Amino acid sequence: MSIRRCLTALAVGGLLVTGCTSTGAPAPTPSGSAASSSDAKPPPSPSPALPASLTGQRPDWKPCDGAGAEWRCATVRVPLDHAKPAGATLPVALIRKEATDRKGRIGSLLFNFGGPGASGVDTLPQLAEEYRTLGDRYDLVSFDPRGVGRSSGVVCRTDAEQAAAEARVDLTPDTPAEEAAFLKDAADFGAGCARRSGTVLPYTTTSATARDLDLIRQVLGDEKLHYFGISYGTQLGGAYAHLFPDRVGRLVLDAVVDPTADTAGHARHQTVGFQRALDNYLRSTGQDPAAGSARITRLLAELDREPLETGGRKLTEGLALTGIAVTLYAESGWPLLTEALAAAESGDGGPLLRLADAYNDRDEQGRYATQSHSQRAISCADSSERPTAEQAKALLPEFRRLSPVFGAFLAWDTAGWCADWPVEGEARTPAASAPGAAPVLVVGTTGDPATPYEGAERMAEELGEGVGILVTNKGEGHGAYGTSACVTRTVDAYLLDGKVPSYGTTCG
Repeated sequence: MSIRRCLTALAVGGLLVTGCTSTGAPAPTPSGSAASSSDAKPPPSPSPALPASLTGQRPDWKPCDGAGAEWRCATVRVPLDHAKPAGATLPVALIRKEATDRKGRIGSLLFNFGGPGASGVDTLPQLAEEYRTLGDRYDLVSFDPRGVGRSSGVVCRTDAEQAAAEARVDLTPDTPAEEAAFLKDAADFGAGCARRSGTVLPYTTTSATARDLDLIRQVLGDEKLHYFGISYGTQLGGAYAHLFPDRVGRLVLDAVVDPTADTAGHARHQTVGFQRALDNYLRSTGQDPAAGSARITRLLAELDREPLETGGRKLTEGLALTGIAVTLYAESGWPLLTEALAAAESGDGGPLLRLADAYNDRDEQGRYATQSHSQRAISCADSSERPTAEQAKALLPEFRRLSPVFGAFLAWDTAGWCADWPVEGEARTPAASAPGAAPVLVVGTTGDPATPYEGAERMAEELGEGVGILVTNKGEGHGAYGTSACVTRTVDAYLLDGKVPSYGTTCG
């Protein structure tokens, strides 16, 4: 359980949240400062040419299960290891809705909704109305990335094991016994991934998925890649631009991951971002942020000492934190937070538990989806560093100062994410420089809790002068397209008419 993940098309009592959060887990630097891009190792050099059996694939588009009549699904094969393109292959599931204006059709527009680990096949039909204008002239296309869902999705533990971990493991350990249990659970998770998904586990990197994107582009018959990435999808878009700058068409990156940050940097960003969003929520209800945070911290401390019995389950400190965080992804979630906090303080943990369950993909029957499994597999395949408990503890004083509510949780998360991971990771930080690429729109929201605005600034810089075009949305929430009319108009003009806005264009 980690608030590093996104909520993708999550509807909870009327709360709809789209987009996702941070990348994988490089360890904190001794100084605690984020790594610079000069520390990053670029992804492997371009792999050998793909065989015609892959580039010449013709997708067999058929009606999709559970989607509307206008949607068609297909599968393409991609190399398991792009360094061995003639070797074993993986299936990648696609979904497509054809452009309604066939004469004015521009091409395909591929979406990644984040996570990592979000299923594009499931998500795109749910959000299609939001992109209806783009669907006039683009085929709207998404996919389950390698290691996700229908594309050899990673599975690491059973529903019973996941429920037991939620109830048993303290995510902010205070004693040696709690610390040992926390680290053992992280190691057990990785061991379960190796047992159940060992074949695909070493090959779930973002750079491999970027290469898959380029093969999908070719199979769809597009000369350039037109792409819309949200949250983690911005990291994937940056990786594609870095690997294939000459094949960049019109790329939009919204709710942007900082490509220069290491684990401490990402955790620090989220510590600041979630506290900033919480402070904004508290001010909106007439509360002093310091007093409101102290009230929430007292509630969490009580739950840490004694979880709240809730319908045969227990609302733990960790589940309460997850439920609180979920409401900060969009301003529309703030009323739910007011209701859930008041209920918990009155002895009813149900609202917070339901919010945490929605985030953790747990249904009413106690069944869990596997997005969190895929997310960790992708993140830890990307990251070459493995934080230790001592490094996490060194962050605690600073992180608690930055956020009395989220600081300890996010400091410890740096050590619990890839502990004893069974395969090595690719690089300390991802590469995103793309000299010579066409302009890429980089959209950052000032009140974004999960991918704070500073990440958009860094991505625009890393892509390079004249490539990364920063658009600032002054507002709340994770992702701006569809919620800010100004951002939506700006993005539509770029994708549909090729109109590149001025660097620093501001909405809100």
